[in-house]
Amino acid sequence: MKIHAIILAAGKGTRMRSLNNEISKVGFEILGKPLINWVLDAAKSEITGRTVVIVGFGGNHAAKLVEGKAEIAWQHEQKGTGHAIMQTIPLIGKEKGQTLILSGDVPLITNRALKGMVEQHVNGNFDLTVLTAKPENTFGYGRIIRTANGEVSKIIEQKDLEGDEHLVKEVNAGMYIIDNEKLFEELHNLRPNNKQGELYLTDVIGLFKEKGYKVGAHVLENSDEMLGTNDRVQLAEAAELLKKRINRAHMINGVTIEDPNNTYIGPDVTIGPDTIISPNTVILGNTKIGVANLIGPSTYLKDMVIGDHNSIIQSHLVDSEIKDNIKVGPFARIREHALVENDSRIGNFVELKKSHFHEGVKASHLSYLGDAEIGEKTNIGAGTITANYDGVNKSKTIIGKKAFIGSNSTLVAPIVIEEGSYVAAASIVNKDVPKDTLAIARCRQENKVGYANVIREKQKKK
Repeated sequence: MKIHAIILAAGKGTRMRSLNNEISKVGFEILGKPLINWVLDAAKSEITGRTVVIVGFGGNHAAKLVEGKAEIAWQHEQKGTGHAIMQTIPLIGKEKGQTLILSGDVPLITNRALKGMVEQHVNGNFDLTVLTAKPENTFGYGRIIRTANGEVSKIIEQKDLEGDEHLVKEVNAGMYIIDNEKLFEELHNLRPNNKQGELYLTDVIGLFKEKGYKVGAHVLENSDEMLGTNDRVQLAEAAELLKKRINRAHMINGVTIEDPNNTYIGPDVTIGPDTIISPNTVILGNTKIGVANLIGPSTYLKDMVIGDHNSIIQSHLVDSEIKDNIKVGPFARIREHALVENDSRIGNFVELKKSHFHEGVKASHLSYLGDAEIGEKTNIGAGTITANYDGVNKSKTIIGKKAFIGSNSTLVAPIVIEEGSYVAAASIVNKDVPKDTLAIARCRQENKVGYANVIREKQKKK
């Protein structure tokens, strides 16, 4: 049986108060990942058919975010959720199977919850299953009204509640799984019978009941998973919950996070056991960190590799075989496909970009090393810069093993400094340095005794 997915992502997100008209609400990020991709990743393992994302406001940006992951349908006019689903008719209107309908601004939803809904839907032979929750505060949510046998008879919106309906604690989480053929048959029967004049997807439930179709509900274990992100406050609240969820998972897996409240780790980061993360550290993107390393404090890492990340899955080995012993920070910044091998040291105010530190490299202070290949056991002195950009092209610096780069050196790429060579402090090197060579590239010092007084006299006359 095929399971398809439709993600609603056409909303403008007016309450975000953004001045950027190119970004829709689902393009806002939490821990470096756009909202829409949180939802897609949660659903990915359940989808065996086609995935369609419905875009509207800021649709070009949203489409780029899901490129290669989903097909795109456009909702050019905002006429309700039912109208949005109609825009997918040319893509999946004739497909067989079941279809997940999800909101693109609900980043807290988990694969576990969606898997549970799918299993209940299939095992119970339902035609439509609603994802529901029982939050402490039900205000503002549509209430789930069930029949005596536990099936869903209807959803009543907050403004339409009457009498004892106000006491109902089960609410609509806004996500569904529906028989695809029956869904598209009934969409044409929707009517805009509301003040907004819109077509509501929730009205499909009534149409299904009229046909005698079986409608059920799957209750979330954690009602937080249905929380949307309609403004910047809710965006921050969702980020806090996701941060705690991610940090907790790493700590349970053997990572020490000294201050979880002030450590931010993205959802796609992997970290090996016995690594220690010090406070105020941010780790994002597809960063991979091996075992037994020290990261931070106040360090930023994104899309890079530290140590033997393969050892993350080899924790059954003895300690002496899996320790990476890499120290990064404090105040380090490493990004864009950098690789740092075992026994290396990256100290305060050192920045790496697209650079490879082979085993045992040390860069302890105040350096920028971009587009560089640095051989094992090489020492990089404080204040070293790889001048990798000429205003048009990025060029590479290659340094051999066991080299020594003196403090305040500038290495003008493209350049090769071979094995065992020395670069004298304060040198500007723009020619290759052969093996076992000392390169000195600075003017000879000249002392003019008493000339400081001449300078001061000139300053007084101004």
